Amino acid sequence: MSRGRISIVGAGPGDPELITVKALRRLEEADVVLYDRLVSDELLNYCRTGTLKIYCGKAPGRHALTQSEIERLIVDYATVGHHVVRLKGGDPFVFGRGGEEALAAARAGIPFEVIPGVTSAAGASASAGIPLTHRGTAASFAVVTGSRCGGENAPVRWDLLAQSVDTLAVYMGVAKLGEICGELIRHGRAASTPAALIENATTSAERVVTGTLGDIVQRAAAMRIGNPAMLLVGDTVGIREMLRPAEAVERRIV
Repeated sequence: MSRGRISIVGAGPGDPELITVKALRRLEEADVVLYDRLVSDELLNYCRTGTLKIYCGKAPGRHALTQSEIERLIVDYATVGHHVVRLKGGDPFVFGRGGEEALAAARAGIPFEVIPGVTSAAGASASAGIPLTHRGTAASFAVVTGSRCGGENAPVRWDLLAQSVDTLAVYMGVAKLGEICGELIRHGRAASTPAALIENATTSAERVVTGTLGDIVQRAAAMRIGNPAMLLVGDTVGIREMLRPAEAVERRIV
């Protein structure tokens, strides 16, 4: 068979309606789909009958497949002529390891494309009513992983982020929430800085807890917030309270 191709596709932040039209077309065309844990099951219904669907989700401490196994599979299936879709939550190039999979395809000489998706920071921000930027309040934002906060191999310069960015969007930070808040405060961010955790953003299971860097850990524990959750830090968190009355009125009208 002729060599196939690989589509590395972002499924968006959780709500299946937030996937792009181009991404849906690739699902409809696919021979093989390898999909992640946070991808809505509803999206798999767009696959045609006979499409091979392989679950390769990763939860903290529990991986259905290793990253090297995933890369081997997408290359192997494409090599024998299949159109392979690697379906990932959020955006493939924002903490999605899409770059590693694109490199695997490139090394094997297989044609590939990357289809962007709504990344979780943007999805959580919009769904919770917390702008990432806002005129007069926040002119910059940064996305950062919280999964390796602290320790000898910490990849994040919290000392620089604490002072240089208006809004911080922290992915994968629930397990290290106390350490993240502590690092930001230790490096000069005020303990009174507004903070929010958005659990299961954009889905029907979404929950939001707000507070400050000084008390968000206790508030999150009281509500038993768990993964997946996005941490937003900055003054724009306060805008959520201004938007909530209008949101409540709209829902009553509907």
